[in-house]
Amino acid sequence: MEKTVLVGVSLPNDDSQKTKEYLNELEFLAETAGAASQKIFTQNLDKPNPKTYIGSGKLAEIKSFINENEIKLVIFDDELTPSQLRNLERELECRILDRTNLILDIFAHRAKSAYAKTQVELAQYQYLLPRLTRMWTHLERQRGGIGMRGPGESQIETDRRIILDKISRLKEQLKKIDKQMSSQRGNRGNMVRISLVGYTNVGKSTLMNLLAKSEVFAEDKLFATLDTTVRKVVIENVPFLLSDTVGFIRKLPHQLVESFKSTLDEVRESDILMHVVDISHPNFEEQIKVVEETLLEIGAKDKPVFLVFNKIDAYNFVPLDEFDFKQKSAENISLEELKSSWMNKEHAPCIFISAKEKRNLDKLRNDLYKMVAEIHSGRYPFNNFLW
Repeated sequence: MEKTVLVGVSLPNDDSQKTKEYLNELEFLAETAGAASQKIFTQNLDKPNPKTYIGSGKLAEIKSFINENEIKLVIFDDELTPSQLRNLERELECRILDRTNLILDIFAHRAKSAYAKTQVELAQYQYLLPRLTRMWTHLERQRGGIGMRGPGESQIETDRRIILDKISRLKEQLKKIDKQMSSQRGNRGNMVRISLVGYTNVGKSTLMNLLAKSEVFAEDKLFATLDTTVRKVVIENVPFLLSDTVGFIRKLPHQLVESFKSTLDEVRESDILMHVVDISHPNFEEQIKVVEETLLEIGAKDKPVFLVFNKIDAYNFVPLDEFDFKQKSAENISLEELKSSWMNKEHAPCIFISAKEKRNLDKLRNDLYKMVAEIHSGRYPFNNFLW
């Protein structure tokens, strides 16, 4: 694995514990991409330095460490401006990645279908376009070179024109595939549709495999699923379509949100969203908000939601001493207290399960049966499930 260091900035309104969690997530992203973190650097700032993101003292500290440890890659936990990238590469004399570039790299590696590859390639070019001034590119070779450069046109202008043409062609390709996929969705008739949504790595694909008795790829890494997978599920005598979609994440690059909007048509056209949550994660409530914000962004916020709290087997409860007067945190609340708290809320039905240990799955299937049966009876009032 390639050695790297990670860098984050803590702003005045940032909670120190959350900053630590964010950098832990960045470390997991780096590991998913094939990099091994050697050290994490953080700096408290009123606002990021417009030239180098971090202050000169911290920059010198990082430079000393990477030189001593022969590290050629530094990853920052925010999207950097083109000038910040350029200045950091000049100062540190190594490759610089920001969070957006790292996620794009993971998506590029994970994309398997032609559709996913096209979406990721489009997002990469959209990210690259404003950063051309720092790139050493000779993209005209991809286009034949001779006769392609206009009079007095600089290399950067040629490259920009080539990338704009690429973006235009990729968008046209996606439109054609979108029509095919829309036709496929139309051919499924008027069956009830449920989509699994949630933060990345919460167990959506594992749950999909259990409910649909399928073999959807699932592993303990971020963004294991990029392509939407649809399976037919029958509970008792009620059929429905279940789809597994790409996981969301904090600061999901807007280029990816845009290019994957068509993939997420499956979510927008669903009758019910099964929002899977990792209850064992200390910041699971923040992850819920991230998913809700992303659903709002893609136009699927008003769908009925069934909250599925997964990984109860991994939930860590640390009881407070009766004389300990510090404020309760997530780990100091028992699972029973959490269940009571969420089940008493009126905004969405919920259930607590362990997909890994297959706990409470019968209750989950029964709840799904009732939800789907209600929609189905309204859609087919004279059918009465007899077929």
